[in-house]
Amino acid sequence: VQLQASGGGLVQTGGSLRLSCEASGPIYSSYGMGWFRQAPGKEREFVASIKWSGGSTYYSDSAKGRFTISRDKAKKTMYLQMNSLQPEDTAVYYCAADYALITSSMGNRSAYKYWGQGTLVTVSS
Repeated sequence: VQLQASGGGLVQTGGSLRLSCEASGPIYSSYGMGWFRQAPGKEREFVASIKWSGGSTYYSDSAKGRFTISRDKAKKTMYLQMNSLQPEDTAVYYCAADYALITSSMGNRSAYKYWGQGTLVTVSS
C-alpha cells in the first residue's frame, strides 16, 4: 500500500488543521493506521491510530481531547482533525499503516511497515 499525506500548513496558536492520508492499493480489514510526528531534533512519536475495520481509536496523552482520528473506508482515507494547536505541535506529521496490528502495537512506530512522505505542520505563537 502507498500512503499520501496532505493538509499541513501554517496556523496560529489555538487554530485547527485537518490532515488527510490517502491510501492506494488494497486495504485489508485487519489494517491499522496511525499518525506520528517528528519535530526538529526529536524522535518520531506516536500521535493517534485507528483500526481500519472496527474503528477503535488510540491517542497519545498530548493528543487526547484536542485531536480526533477517523477514516473513510469508501475513500480509503484517514484523517486527523487537530484543534487547539500549540507551538509544541509543530512537526512533520507522517501517516503509517500495517496489517494485523495488535492493540498493544497501535502506538509503536516500529510496528508499522508502510509510511507516507509526511506533511509539515507549523504553529506560530
